[in-house]
Amino acid sequence: MLQDILLVVVGLVIGLVVGFFGARMFMQKYLKKNPPINEDMIKALMMQMGRKPNQKQINQMMKAMEKYQ
Repeated sequence: MLQDILLVVVGLVIGLVVGFFGARMFMQKYLKKNPPINEDMIKALMMQMGRKPNQKQINQMMKAMEKYQ
């Protein structure tokens, strides 16, 4: 009885560790393939909204984005 409970607990711990590192590797691959927003994306977005951004505005937007990452 005690051995069965111990096996379940050990199995859960091993599953959590493997799941954590598996999810971490998946997210690292995903972020390499699909990088977060960059300056070109911000510039294109602002131009689609009808604004011609200058470098200062782009830098401000990049700092705001990095703040939340």
